[in-house]
Amino acid sequence: MAESRKTVTIKADASGEVQVADEVVAIIAGLAATEVEGVSSMAGNITNEIVSKLGMKNLAKGIFVDVEEDEVKVDVAINISYGFAIPDVTSKVQERVKTAVENMTGLTVAVVNVRVASVDMGADN
Repeated sequence: MAESRKTVTIKADASGEVQVADEVVAIIAGLAATEVEGVSSMAGNITNEIVSKLGMKNLAKGIFVDVEEDEVKVDVAINISYGFAIPDVTSKVQERVKTAVENMTGLTVAVVNVRVASVDMGADN
């Protein structure tokens, strides 16, 4: 059974309609979050970890997006680099994700929840 993707219409006029899949919003949020200094990577489940080790990058890893009408709720799970202040990094992630999603889609971001899944010690074991 094929999984249907949820989409939201961001523009509809006489020239046509523009729809964006929720996965696209998740990718935008993921890219924005990883641009913040102190975020070492996105957190994900074991399947995402295996896929990423095989060289395939899932840009929506660690992101859950709920798009209702023209409002978005985003949950972000990150791994933070050791030595960075968690409140500072998470606040910047919230701000960066909100700005990126709103600027690129025109949707309103209602909330950005950030979960710190682990601390990256920076040692390759």
